[in-house]
Amino acid sequence: MKLNLTKPLVIFDLETTGLDLVKDRIIQISYIKVFPNGKEERVNEMVNPEKIIPVEVQDLTGITNDMVKDKPTFKQLAARLEKAFTGCDFAGFNSNHFDVPLLAEEFLRAGVNFDFSKCRLIDVCTIFKKLERRNLAAAYLFYCGRKMEEDFEAHRADQDTEATYRVLMGQLDMYTAERQEEPDRVLQNDMQFLSDFSRQNNNVDFAGRIVWAERKDAAGKPVLQADGTPQLIETFNFGKYKGVPVAQVLRSDPGYYSWMLGGDFTNNTKQVLTRIRLREAAMG
Repeated sequence: MKLNLTKPLVIFDLETTGLDLVKDRIIQISYIKVFPNGKEERVNEMVNPEKIIPVEVQDLTGITNDMVKDKPTFKQLAARLEKAFTGCDFAGFNSNHFDVPLLAEEFLRAGVNFDFSKCRLIDVCTIFKKLERRNLAAAYLFYCGRKMEEDFEAHRADQDTEATYRVLMGQLDMYTAERQEEPDRVLQNDMQFLSDFSRQNNNVDFAGRIVWAERKDAAGKPVLQADGTPQLIETFNFGKYKGVPVAQVLRSDPGYYSWMLGGDFTNNTKQVLTRIRLREAAMG
């Protein structure tokens, strides 16, 4: 099946020094850029994380400190990646939970303000878990009819990227109206639909410190939009202001903004908070 694209789709995977969005770094990034006309570009980059790769990560990925010591840092790759990714949607396996947030952090650390909020984010893992609830190896066997170890080397970004691409294509082949009796098991070959289907939460920032919540009137009733759906507003999801709209806190306690900017929050959280603050300031 050919993907129904209105703009390029970047299917990607990362290998990293660990799972901490603030402290860990990328050691390998691999992606397949699929264009609306069907053209495909494959890129695989090893990255110098500028820190020691833990032994357990070396054992898991086969990527050693010697393999990356002479490779470019992410900062050196950032401008080229920004150019390649601008105007694209993104897909990956468990990417909305980890890969996209970490990639966003790496861009911000490199001084690149790449705005993922303008991209549709398709998480093949979320689609799979909602419909079959397995991991990538099981997904590959289920949708592609072969074991991953027969076709790929485990825990390498370029290998997992290829497998993820094939799984996404297999999902679209399997969950068609012709093959599924239940309407809620039908996937549309449309990136907006797949992005919406991949969404698991109401996070505004990737870390979930700020979430979308229903706007309430003075009586505590939801404020509705013209189409009858609830109007949503950015709301803090932690600490003493949990459940309070961000804009309200910025007005009543402006020092809270400075506290968060100086705190141990992800760069993406600070970026989102700053955008809200600038928007509110412009509105007067």
